[in-house]
Amino acid sequence: MSARNLQTGRIARRFNALKAEGRAGLVTFLTACDPDYDTSLDVLKGLPAAGADLIELGMPFTDPMADGPAIQLASQRALAAGGSIERCLSAVRSFREQESETPLILMGYYNPIYAYGPERFCKDAAEAGVDGLIIVDLPPEEAEELLAHARPAGIDFIVLTTPTTVGERLPVVLGNASGFVYYVSIAGITGTASAQMSAIEEAVARLKAATALPVAVGFGIRTPEQAADVARHADGVVVGSALVQALAESLDGEGRATEGLKDNVLGLVRALANGVRTARG
Repeated sequence: MSARNLQTGRIARRFNALKAEGRAGLVTFLTACDPDYDTSLDVLKGLPAAGADLIELGMPFTDPMADGPAIQLASQRALAAGGSIERCLSAVRSFREQESETPLILMGYYNPIYAYGPERFCKDAAEAGVDGLIIVDLPPEEAEELLAHARPAGIDFIVLTTPTTVGERLPVVLGNASGFVYYVSIAGITGTASAQMSAIEEAVARLKAATALPVAVGFGIRTPEQAADVARHADGVVVGSALVQALAESLDGEGRATEGLKDNVLGLVRALANGVRTARG
């Protein structure tokens, strides 16, 4: 397998294109295999046309400690449906059969990757068409055993920063970053609160002074109006819990997909995309 160049990969190309268009990008999150493999894949394949500029695909995990109730339940549904790293990579391969340009990032926790084997995981992820990784619980001091294989495979390592990532800690966190920087706008779990816009604006300015990478903002963004507000300042707007909740509300009493699930989720994506795309006039 030949290494891919991170500077010319899909994530870099997409953010360069967004900058040329003068707008932010919409980054969507859904959990792989939620509520089942086929439904999840069908929705995944519909995301680019609905307006997703970049896609985060969650790897289901038994203990998603940074996530709120909506995404925790999504992981439980996905695991019950047979969700695994292998199934995630299978979905990516199927997605890539029809979509070659939209960046796809796997987001999750390190334990399943460690069990799978970091070298094998990065090789298989790159071959499937994965562009980046967000590993929530892997601090920079312990990231090298994954980075040593991700970098040669041409996979971006996207770091999380928070309102408390300041002072001497910030350059340590940013030292391993590529692709973009994900700013977690609240100190807490996903889907539970929203940050003040003034605080987001200040944080984005602080991060841009410290890195040349694009800055995407997530946690607590649920509506097209909130997405538009963030899009006026950030390079990317990440929406996860709201989409996962829309999916959950489209399940029947047995937790199975109803006929309207795909339209409900992609309809929200279209509304969010319109907010992001029109935010700067």
